[in-house]
Order: sequence, then C-alpha cells, then structure tokens
Amino acid sequence: MAVMLRGPVSNGDLLGFRTLNRVFDEAFQGFTHAAPTSWVPAADISEGSDGVRVSLDLPGVDAKDVKISVENRVLTIRGEKQRKSEQKSEKGYRYERTFGSFERIFTLPDTLETDKVQASYEDGVLSILLPRAEKAKAREIQIAVK
Repeated sequence: MAVMLRGPVSNGDLLGFRTLNRVFDEAFQGFTHAAPTSWVPAADISEGSDGVRVSLDLPGVDAKDVKISVENRVLTIRGEKQRKSEQKSEKGYRYERTFGSFERIFTLPDTLETDKVQASYEDGVLSILLPRAEKAKAREIQIAVK
C-alpha cells in the first residue's frame, strides 16, 4: 500500500508514520514470508550467421545444477538455485530472493544442427549455441554465361 502525502510534512506526521510502522512490525513479528518454490530465469534469443544463441540469466546458480537436453527439436533447460543460509542464528523477516527449481523449454526450427549444440557458463549467464545446418545456410550460386 502506498501512502501519498500532500503538502508539507511536519515532525508530528513523521512521528505518526514511525509509530504506524512500528505497530505493523510488532504485529507481524515472527511472520515469515515463504519464498516462491520456482522461478523463471530471463532468456534472450538471437540469430546470427552461425546459428541461434539462447542466453539465460542464472545468477547464483552453479553450473553443475543445470541440465540441458535436446530431443525432437525441443531444447529443455532445467536447474535449481540453492538457498545458501548465511547464519543459522539470524532470524529472517523478509525473503525476496528467489530459490528453487526452474525449467525453460524452447521449440527449435529444423534448420539447426541439434547434435552439435555448445554451451558455456560465465558470470551467471548460460549461453547455448545451436549451429545452423549446412543445408540451411545461404549459399551463392554462380550463373553460367554461354
């Protein structure tokens, strides 16, 4: 809920807001907000002369926790972002970072060599290159002059 103030704000108004904030904090003390059990990483898909590149933002995900498969022209990327607890003695009040499993599925055109897929992972970004099939690459045809 957003509170909009119009006009000048006095010290009494600020004291009232601080009191209201404290009342809410006390009312919800001990209440923990459950983090979502799954999330969807952002993906960029681009096409170049060498093929199609799929890039996913996976910050905080270990490469060993990601599985990539291609079957029947379907690219599937699955993984899990593990929650790393900082200190067991800390009491949590708010959790906004997402953790859990994810899955992204992409249907591929038949112009790609799905048996020659390459994947790399750097700085939390997964890059997958799906090379274009030789038969699908543009080629120049010479004209025979008689």
